[in-house]
Parts: sequence; C-alpha cells; structure tokens
Amino acid sequence: MLDRPEVPATDEPKTWRDAWFDRDLSWLEFNRRVLQQALDDRTPLLERVKFLAIFTSNLDEFFMKRLALLRTRKRAELSQSIGAPATELHLQSLRQAVAEMYAQQGEAYDNAILPQLAENGIHLLQWEDLTEAQRERAHEFFTRNVYPALTPLALDPGHPFPYMSNLSISLGFVLRVPDSEENLFARVKVPNILPQWIALEDEDKSKWFYLGLKDLIHHNAETLFPGMTIVDSTSFRITRNAEVELDDDDDTESLRTVVAEELRQRKFQPVVRLEIESNPNPWVRGLLMRQFELTEDDVYELPSELDYSGLIPIANLDIKTLRDEPWNPVIPNALLDDEADIFSVIKAGDLLVHHPYDSFDATVENFIRRAARDPKVVAIKMTVYRVGDDTPFVRSLIQAAESGKQVACLIELKARFDEERNLHWAKELEKIGAHVVYGVLGLKTHTKIALVVRKEADGLRCYAHIGTGNYHVKTARVYTDVGLFTCDPVICNDVVNLFHMLTGRSRSPNFDRLLVAPINMREKFLQMVQREIDNHQQGLPALIVAKFNAMEDPELCRAIVEASQAGVQIELIVRGFACLRPGVEGVTENMRLRSIVGRFLEHSRIYYFANGAETPLDGEFYIGSADWMSRNLSKRVEAIVPVEARALKERLWEILDICLKDRRQAWMMQPDGSYQMLTATDDDPEVARMGTHQALMALTLHRAKDRLA
Repeated sequence: MLDRPEVPATDEPKTWRDAWFDRDLSWLEFNRRVLQQALDDRTPLLERVKFLAIFTSNLDEFFMKRLALLRTRKRAELSQSIGAPATELHLQSLRQAVAEMYAQQGEAYDNAILPQLAENGIHLLQWEDLTEAQRERAHEFFTRNVYPALTPLALDPGHPFPYMSNLSISLGFVLRVPDSEENLFARVKVPNILPQWIALEDEDKSKWFYLGLKDLIHHNAETLFPGMTIVDSTSFRITRNAEVELDDDDDTESLRTVVAEELRQRKFQPVVRLEIESNPNPWVRGLLMRQFELTEDDVYELPSELDYSGLIPIANLDIKTLRDEPWNPVIPNALLDDEADIFSVIKAGDLLVHHPYDSFDATVENFIRRAARDPKVVAIKMTVYRVGDDTPFVRSLIQAAESGKQVACLIELKARFDEERNLHWAKELEKIGAHVVYGVLGLKTHTKIALVVRKEADGLRCYAHIGTGNYHVKTARVYTDVGLFTCDPVICNDVVNLFHMLTGRSRSPNFDRLLVAPINMREKFLQMVQREIDNHQQGLPALIVAKFNAMEDPELCRAIVEASQAGVQIELIVRGFACLRPGVEGVTENMRLRSIVGRFLEHSRIYYFANGAETPLDGEFYIGSADWMSRNLSKRVEAIVPVEARALKERLWEILDICLKDRRQAWMMQPDGSYQMLTATDDDPEVARMGTHQALMALTLHRAKDRLA
C-alpha cells in the first residue's frame, strides 16, 4: 500500500472534504489498473503486450499535461479548500507511485511476457542472442535502411547542445579522441519513422525473430564515429511539457494562428521527465540533468524498455490464439436492409446505439453519409472534437457542400494532441465553401452533436444525433459509447439553438430538454441530486446511478456527499480518476464507486435518477458528452439529453446493471483511494463471471441470432 497524504483531522462535523482524494494520485491509480491488464495472465498474451504500450502512452500524457502544471502552481488556496497535500509531499507521492509501476512493468515484461512470447515462437532478441546469420542480416538492414537516416550530433565548442524532440529515444555516446582522456558527448536519435523492432526473416514460418532498433544502432555505432573511441553509451528519452499558455481571448487574433503558434512552441517547452536506462553512464546522466535543469526527482531509471509503445506492431501480429476473439459490430435490426431509409427509421421512433457493439458505420456514419446524398436534405451541422485521419465524415460534408447543401462544422482546434489534424480538416472544408467555425471564445466545444435539416411533405423536419463519443471511426471500434437519434421537435429545437449559440452570437439561448454546459448543466444535476435527497426523506424511492469517465467537480462532490449522508444509495461507475472516496465513515457510507477496465475503453456517460419511481424503467435517464469535472461543467460546451422511450431506457439500465454485476473486469475503490479487483466465484451469475465487455458482446450476438431465427 502506498503512503498517501491524509486529509488533516479536525473537530468540525464531517463534510465532503473528509472524503476528498487527490486527482493525480487517483489518475495514477487508474493507470495502475491499465497496467494490471498486462500483468493478468487471464489476458491473452499479445493483448498484454498492447496494455504495456497503453500504460506507457497514458503515463506520457500524464507527465506532459500535469507535471509542469503541478510544479508551478501555488497550491496554498487549493489546500485550504479541499485538503490537498503540500506541493513537495504531493510530488513525492506521485513519484513513488510512478516508480513502483515502472518496476512492475519491467518485471512483467522481462520475467513473464518475454519468456511467454518466446514459448509461442515470438523472439524479441538482443544483439548477444543473434546467430551469426542473423547478425549479418541485421547489419545489412542497418547499412541499407538505418544508417542513411541517422544524424550523429556532437557537443563541443563548434556544436551546441542538440535539440531533442519530445518522447524520442536517443543514444548518448561517450567518445574520446584516441590517446585522449577527455570525454566528448554525441547524441544519436533513434528514428521513429522506422519500426522500433526489426524483423529478422527465418525459414521457419512458425517463428518470428526481432531485434530492437536501438540495439541495432548501438552495435553498429562504430560506423557513425570513424576514428573515435566509443567509451560508453546510454539510452534515454525525454518528455516535454505540453501546456503552452497563449492568449486566445483577443478577437483580433485568428484562433488558427494562435493554435499553430502553440503547436510550434510546444516543441521547445521545458523537459519535465528524463527516462534513462538502468545503471546509466554517470557522466551522461549528469550532463543531461544539467542541460535540462532537472533534479533527481525528475529522473527515472527504467529496469527494461524505455518506450513500450514501439511494441504495438508485435501486439498486432495476426496470431488468433494469442489475441482477443475478433469482434464485428452488429447492424441494428431497423437498419439491416441496405436500402433502409435512416430518416424513416428515426421518424418511427428514437433509436439508441451502443458502440462498439452496434455498428458505427451502419448508424452514425450512415446518418451523415445518407444526409449528404439525400436531395431532400438542405443543411447538415456537426461538431468535431477528435475526428481522425482520412475521416468519412469530412468527405461526406465536402460532398454535401459541393452539392449545394448548407454545411456548418464546428471544429475544436484546441483538442489536445489533435490540433494539427483538426487544422488540416478545417482548411479542407473551408476550401469547398463550408461554414467552419471554431467555437465559443474562451470555451472548448466538447459536445458530440449532429443535426440534419430535411425538407419533407409537411415542411422542414430536423433529425439529431447526440452522443457520448467522438465522430472518429477508429476509436469507435475500441471505445464504448452510446448515442441517441431523434427527430423529437423539442429536443431538435434545443439542438438548433445550441448550434446558433456555437456559430452565431446568441448569448442567452433557451433549452427545454437539453442539459447544456456551461449554461444549465451543473444546476440541473445539482437539482436532481437534491430531488433524490428530498424523495428519500419523504419515504419515496431514491437512487443515483452514474457512469462516466472522471469526477472532480467540488460542487457535485459536495452534493453527492450530502445525498449519501441523507441515506440515498449512490452507485458510481467511473472509468478514470475520482476525487471522492466511498465508504468514508459519516461521509460516503452509502456510496460505492467502481471502475471497469478491459479490452474496450469505457467512455460512455449515462446518468440515472430514480425520481421516486418504484421500478428502474420509470426513473430518468440521460446520456451525453460531459463528465462530472469542473472543466466539463464550466469551461466546455457540453450537451446531455434525456432518453425517454421505454425500450431505450431498458437498454440503458441493462448496460448499468451489467456493469454493477461485473466481477471480472470491475475494481472497487476503497476508503483510502486505492482499488481492489473483484473476483468472481462459481456461485456468481454468468454475467458477473464473464465481465462487462464479454457479456455485452454475447448479448448482442444473442439478439442478432434471435432476429434471424
């Protein structure tokens, strides 16, 4: 158990502060659950390799987005308001957690995953392990494909310290002129345009042999420094801060220009972490620390690999016995006919989709694709937060604009790490005359909505999609998200008003059914929590079940604590970090909090309030784009929609119920902020033993078979 800073004890009555848990420690606890997927021998072997890479990628983002911020922020006022620990103690707690997980990752890779890969014919070798024939092939590959791409950079009076890009692996060489005792430094970047593991062909097609690119460069380094003596080498990797503070509140400044400048400056931001091989050359280690102005707390000596994301091609090897069973999303019944008119389907009744169980292509993509081609459609409007490469949505919008339809697309240029891609698609849409806007000044637009306006016999009719996930075809295969298709005139009018707010100058839009941040969402959520308290006190059924990604909004945390103290049962399903600890005596005894981690990334946001109903299906359900975080409720444009059709409520309750029964992929948060993995027994129902994802896949296939019967 890690040493975690405790909230100071007081003589005052217990409040929500007594159950507060630090956001950053909670996020690291989430990444610990991701790492556990790689450690768990129930996970197929190549999927374990994938989770090693995901853990690394997650940790990279944590350091880029949080560490510099934490080191520069004055936390005094924050400490007084929520009992946060002092800065130095806090950073030491984070370092302890990270170092512990690095050790677990390296131990699992070296002593479990590598041997098991070898047992299955996949050999990730070091130079010393190669046969003479393999060394010859490796050297030939180096000469032809690697050597020309390398750029040795020396440090001496004629050569300044070389620029080093974020997250790049480098080899730092200690060189000497023959017969000299003076150390010279040279850096060679390991090219990220090449595979990080080089395949060495073998006649036996049942075996795969690979050599690390870094190792290949190291053992051919004499060709890079002819006439010099190579004394030693050390591999390392730097992480730069990704937080660039630029003023985007000036109406005279193009937001595109601001974002482009932010991308440029990000390349030169300060280094916040140095990852270096174990037992590094001390001279190189000290040189790097001085150059990047780092302390010992910023340096991590890794026991094995520096960057496991290079293992993704290995994880993607087509060896079915070592992978999760393939999953092919199912087309909803109403859309099975290739000629089915999606607008007629929606007009017949609201449609709920759950990805990746339901086909994204046959539903969300189809909605925009058909709208672009339909001569009755007069306008298409969409918000884009993360859209991906070669996106079919932008192609459809381009087709619609070229055919004379009005196209309005709000592209969020400040979607972290997707800025460059979003800038590209914004320019492509502008070229063909689409209306491209970049959102509301001072707010990120995070809502996932699309609107189609269609000319029909009785006049214009609007069709809307309100979802929890991005319009991104790749993530739709691995993220779980829900979405509502509707032509309800009240909801669609709200969506129209929301787009008017986003594209125009509407300052006080009215929303009858939508919960929209930052306008009315927090207030509505607080009212619904208070209503559950009132109902419980009046002897009426009261229950809150909420599924989302992260929780740290102080007002909602306080409201949830008050509900728990009043006796309301609260079930929270929070995939990522949560700043409220359950089971704290006198504070959150009636609250439970769990996290589901597995082959799909839990991304859907579903909110349920009993509202005095005797049965779950008579309660209130909501879905949408917002988590219970201050940034979502105050600094982003978000939309959440009520789901009212009974059949759709039944499906949402089914999702929540399966998550609450899960004893295979579920982790329960403990009163100290740690998480405990649940374990199924033979007495548990099958759905609990299967886990959420397997249970929902099985249920989806069962329904598909029933309709074919």
